[in-house]
Amino acid sequence: MDKDIKYFGIDISHLVFDVTDPEGTHYQFKNNPSGFRKFAKLLDGDSHCVMEATGYYHYQLAYHLLESGIKVSVENPLAVKRFIQMKLSKVKTDKSDSRLICEYAKQVELKLWKGNSREQTECLQMARLLDVYTKQCTMIKNKLHGEEVLGNPSRAVVSSLNRSKKHIEKEMAELEKRLLMAVKRAHQEVLTCVRSIPGIGTKTGVMLIVLTGGFERFSSASELCSYAGLTPIIRNSGSSVSGRSRISKMGNQKLRSLLFMCSFSAVKYNRACKAIYDRIVAKGKSKKLALIAVCNKLLKQAFAVAKSGLKYDREYKSVLVKN
Repeated sequence: MDKDIKYFGIDISHLVFDVTDPEGTHYQFKNNPSGFRKFAKLLDGDSHCVMEATGYYHYQLAYHLLESGIKVSVENPLAVKRFIQMKLSKVKTDKSDSRLICEYAKQVELKLWKGNSREQTECLQMARLLDVYTKQCTMIKNKLHGEEVLGNPSRAVVSSLNRSKKHIEKEMAELEKRLLMAVKRAHQEVLTCVRSIPGIGTKTGVMLIVLTGGFERFSSASELCSYAGLTPIIRNSGSSVSGRSRISKMGNQKLRSLLFMCSFSAVKYNRACKAIYDRIVAKGKSKKLALIAVCNKLLKQAFAVAKSGLKYDREYKSVLVKN
């Protein structure tokens, strides 16, 4: 830890954010541009602001600090929670949390938060809205099925549901078109390489690029797999504890779900994935566990081709071939 760095612990809510400075002094500011400017008066070039990823509430302050040239770290809430539990704190307030986040900052290795470009932010927003529309469309389809099961469905109800479904599907098609164009503008080569992997289509390739920032946010495949929550947790201790290994699930659920859907196709058409699946099933393991291993393999293949700029080679074990 650099002793010259001044750590500021920040706990953010919808309306305000609480700050504890290096001397332990507490401040509270409004979570708006006016509050950001007042807070900035406490900072200088040696300041390092640390906060949790609290849904959407931290974004405006984090971007304001980043644009002002202040070091920012946005930490996993679970890591901060575990630290607070380790301290055996019996007080749970915004003020106490900001103080403990400040202590946390002094004792762990922090990664600087870089944020997203305007284009990346827009792509993420479109991806999230597509997710919402997909869920709405599924709900409407289920409702239509329910009305049909009744045996005497209301014509007005069915017509209304069909109009809603048609409208949502039209909006989804337009969003998917815009998202594909945006990804092609920024990551055409990466998309071409990722789509060359058997089991990964255009839509999946686009979403992989959007959710990983074009794979630029990760320096290794293992780091990316951890982000997706696909790394195993081993539970063995002495002779009495020998739990079944499972994936952590402490990662991006959307990315994990996307890969799981792709795994069914990859088992049929991706030679490397099929080999892993067959080997695990032959050992008597569950098919679901084998599919999770396929997800892990697919993600590593995508990372490899994206970073190298090489297409997938179905014949070569290293999975890479020059464009």
